[in-house]
Amino acid sequence: MRAGRGAVSVGRLRCAVWRVVEVTGESMLPALRAGDLLLVRTGGRPVRAGDVVVAAHPRKPATPIVKRAVHRDADGWWLESDNQRAPGRQDSWDFGAVPERLLLGRVVARYWPPSRLSLPGSAFSRDGAP
Repeated sequence: MRAGRGAVSVGRLRCAVWRVVEVTGESMLPALRAGDLLLVRTGGRPVRAGDVVVAAHPRKPATPIVKRAVHRDADGWWLESDNQRAPGRQDSWDFGAVPERLLLGRVVARYWPPSRLSLPGSAFSRDGAP
């Protein structure tokens, strides 16, 4: 996955930080495909179960991962791949709950390719239905 980011600041008031993330691999099929570009927002409303999020991989912190937030427990968020049969997929089944501090943001839109432009909701459902 490739990621970039930018911040908007006004005086001392810090607004949202936006990241662009490119999906790689098949772990989030059918909702997300390799090559999809996602707009990710840090801050804003808290993560809720069902959200698609970007987190730092707990064992490789420099590597961002795109996963679905399933539930929160005392250790953090349980993050899962939608496609558990994807080659090389890694999620909370492998490394446990992800501490809140490793969550980088919540996916707010898929903007590339244009034919798959979508906002959260059914477009990010596990079955990939628009």
